[in-house]
Amino acid sequence: MTLHERNPTMRLMTAIFLAALAAAPVHAQQSAGMADGEIRKVDKDAKKITIKHGPLQKLDMPAMTMVFQVKDPAMLARVKAGDKVKFEAEKVGGAFVVTRIEPAN
Repeated sequence: MTLHERNPTMRLMTAIFLAALAAAPVHAQQSAGMADGEIRKVDKDAKKITIKHGPLQKLDMPAMTMVFQVKDPAMLARVKAGDKVKFEAEKVGGAFVVTRIEPAN
């Protein structure tokens, strides 16, 4: 018998924790890995975007302003210079690529 099987309080606490985890807002779970940024320039012809951003934990990158390629050029139609955004980026073939972008709340 495990501790959880012997202790009704532990079973209850585990059940409450799992229920709370399952009920967490999907948006909060999706945005967890996203970085904050501000659009500085959108270059639709070159399919690039310049973002002043905070640290990019996934890429081990400090805050800075840099030019990114975009995974989907349609992203560029949804943003303009000055917009505050949350975004994800990856290193693809030696280039930094924005893979997801959404307005910041």
